[in-house]
Amino acid sequence: MTLFAGHGPFSRTPAGWFTPRPPRVVSYIEPHPRRVQALHRGRVVIDTEQALLVHRPDRPPGYALPADAVGALPCEPVPDAEGFVHVAWDAVDSWVEEGRELVTYPPNPYHRVDCRPTRRRLRVAVAGVTLVDTDDTVIVFETALAPRLYVDPAQVRTELLRPTATSTYCNYKGTATYWAATVGDATVQDVAWSYPDPPPESSPITGYLSFDPARADVVAELPAPTAPRGPGP
Repeated sequence: MTLFAGHGPFSRTPAGWFTPRPPRVVSYIEPHPRRVQALHRGRVVIDTEQALLVHRPDRPPGYALPADAVGALPCEPVPDAEGFVHVAWDAVDSWVEEGRELVTYPPNPYHRVDCRPTRRRLRVAVAGVTLVDTDDTVIVFETALAPRLYVDPAQVRTELLRPTATSTYCNYKGTATYWAATVGDATVQDVAWSYPDPPPESSPITGYLSFDPARADVVAELPAPTAPRGPGP
């Protein structure tokens, strides 16, 4: 994501604007000087430090690999990258970049997560009962996504929460666990989530909770969104 997804500069709904406008269809391919490995049936089948990272519209980043590094794996040529090929993500059992096993797609060097302690207030209620009301929060600015507030569980009525079976993964914040809120006879599934073991860039929100405004009454003191003011179509 980032360059071509969310509100990235080459997405369909960029946060800002270019002057002059770039071509409507554009890709970006760059050297990716990291050790990329792929494992299949317990054996390393790709091991290269010569990969390219390919950014294309409406897709997460992908690897372009030297043709001589993929052996007999099924592959297809990468347009505009002579001598490089694409191997489908599910053609192998796992991908590893610099010792870190990846999920779904490679991490994007243009994606950034900033976690800042703040005094922005967060109030959350479910079925009329307040779960959170504090200005001791952490605001997370994540490239191409709207800012969010996270809060220490010590500031939350956690006796009203219980873990659910839901789990999601983010390349930049790790594996999320989800929480349901039960207030009287009302139970709201997956009202909140947390990252129990995020990577170092997101460590300030380890174990902190964020709440889904579509599932609870959330009042969060967040920066007001601004509409692009570039030239018209």
